[in-house]
Amino acid sequence: MKAGTQKTLTHSDLVEQGVRFLLASYVDLHGVPKAKAVPISHFDRMMNGSEMFTGAALDGVPQEISDEEVAAHPDMGSAIVLPWSKDIAWLPSDLYTQGEPFNACSRTILKKVRQQAAELGMAMQLGIEAEFFVLKDQEAGGFSPISTRHHLKKPAYDVARLLDNKPWLSELVEAMDSLDWGVYSFDHEDGIGQFEIDFSYFEVLRMADNFTFLRMMANEIARKHGGFASFMPKPYGDRAGSGAHFNISLTDINTGLNLFEPEQDDPRGCGLSTLGYQFIAGVLRHLPAICAVVAPTVNSYKRLVKQGSMSGFTWAPVFCCYGNNNRTNTIRIPLGGKRIEIRAVDSACNPYLGAAMILAAGLEGIRENLDPGDPHLDNMYEKTPEELASLGIRELPKTLEEAIDAFEADPLSRQVFGDQMFSAWTQYKREEWLSYITHVSDWEYDRYLKLF
Repeated sequence: MKAGTQKTLTHSDLVEQGVRFLLASYVDLHGVPKAKAVPISHFDRMMNGSEMFTGAALDGVPQEISDEEVAAHPDMGSAIVLPWSKDIAWLPSDLYTQGEPFNACSRTILKKVRQQAAELGMAMQLGIEAEFFVLKDQEAGGFSPISTRHHLKKPAYDVARLLDNKPWLSELVEAMDSLDWGVYSFDHEDGIGQFEIDFSYFEVLRMADNFTFLRMMANEIARKHGGFASFMPKPYGDRAGSGAHFNISLTDINTGLNLFEPEQDDPRGCGLSTLGYQFIAGVLRHLPAICAVVAPTVNSYKRLVKQGSMSGFTWAPVFCCYGNNNRTNTIRIPLGGKRIEIRAVDSACNPYLGAAMILAAGLEGIRENLDPGDPHLDNMYEKTPEELASLGIRELPKTLEEAIDAFEADPLSRQVFGDQMFSAWTQYKREEWLSYITHVSDWEYDRYLKLF
């Protein structure tokens, strides 16, 4: 994996490329882009925050109807011309109100934690393994993969199914490469109609912008080919779910050197520096609360199971532990070291908020010189509850409700989110959980309607 070299665009670049409209865009609580379209002739006004939005109309933009609207202040440093509609440019934006940054803006929340890292002379580099499904609607209801071939029990890396999806896949990969994202592999995954695209890592804010854009772009291109891209973590109960593993390192902001590069003597043998292990220790301390943000839906916790209804292990993380290249740990140090992989993150996360929580936790580990203990090298799925207890290993939350409980109880959550977003997030997610548990499902009809 190598760092991305995405070009920073200027107003002149946009004009020369024939851009006619600009999207002053920000995200809601879910990480879904919202925007107003602005003719490029109004570029200067837009850059000064002319586009106003009523936060009360959106999820997780906590405002009363009577409050002054939020204004989008675009960041030209992350501007992207839409590869599938080249007369439009997307400009990720920070929200302001009353002339000041809006504290509950997802992007602003990440920028605040990013500044804390900068004050320590560090910058976070982030790669995200993008997994998602591409499916099509059925006339009679429901959905199916675009490929009409029979379903394999183990379709991972299947060439035929990869080639069946070449029309939309090649267009998406070419679009990503046109943005200098450096795609270096893509494949059919273990779910039905599930794919993974791996591309370059970027500085954390740019990567959060890019992942937000990728979800939108994948959907738009899939729809051109009669399907839709789904970033729902677990659409099939008996198949693998979609993660969005965060691959993280810290670099020196002056030299660019990787601060996770191991010293000559790494007694733990995983290829990581002392500072890297301290970062891991901070993340482990707060991992249950982090789960609420990086695995943010009811459906997320149907992915974070050891086995469930599937035959064999799921490969999904379920324990608060770390290790070497061993994928049964939630935090993995991939072969070669120098970075860590956090495997609990799924494709439905808000990347700004997820990255902010992880970075804040890791920085705490560094400030306090925390020690994560020895790495776990065994198959953690095969440990008994007694063995796990003797090792001091906690389980990750099993439901969204457990995750929200952990999020609310952890002081780091409010420190990172601020009072407004902390309250809005927990209220929304508790309502989401209540809506789920009071819904009467087909499973209940099948099991109980005629049982008694």
